[in-house]
Amino acid sequence: MSDFIAATKTKMDKTIEVYKKDLVQIRTGRANAGMVEDLKVEYYGAMTPLNQLGTISTPEPRLIVIKPYDNSSIKAIEKAIQSSGMGLSPNNDGVVIRIPLPELTGERRKELSKLVRQKSEEKKVAIRNIRRDMIDDLKKEMAEASQDEVKNLTEQIQKVTDSYIAKITEITESKEKDINTI
Repeated sequence: MSDFIAATKTKMDKTIEVYKKDLVQIRTGRANAGMVEDLKVEYYGAMTPLNQLGTISTPEPRLIVIKPYDNSSIKAIEKAIQSSGMGLSPNNDGVVIRIPLPELTGERRKELSKLVRQKSEEKKVAIRNIRRDMIDDLKKEMAEASQDEVKNLTEQIQKVTDSYIAKITEITESKEKDINTI
């Protein structure tokens, strides 16, 4: 029955990884290539992730530089960045795209912190849903097992759930600290 615990941990690990990836796209005061690498760009009729269209670097703390492999894609990349809703203003010189990151205002920091807390709550709900599904599966599988066995495994799943919720809280606090650091 440790398979139930292992399966629960695997599913919850995936949720944590998705959460971390979501948080990379929320900008702090520093430039990070992860902020734009997964942006979808319409390239020859197909939606393509930006990281497949060029190299993304951060030569300075407040600057992201994108060097497209194909210079004909510059306009499409620029359009995707502008329409991303991240409030970024790309500058293009025909060879590379530079994205300067403006200083975060106090109001914007509050909005970003609120967004981080919202994403945190979504992932906590996902963790709890995994717990519920695993306990339901456990009860179906162990219909003939003793009540004590089912109760013990249910308690173990709850302990795993609590530890993953604590991980999400820790990651959230760290991200909020990054956002609010001037």
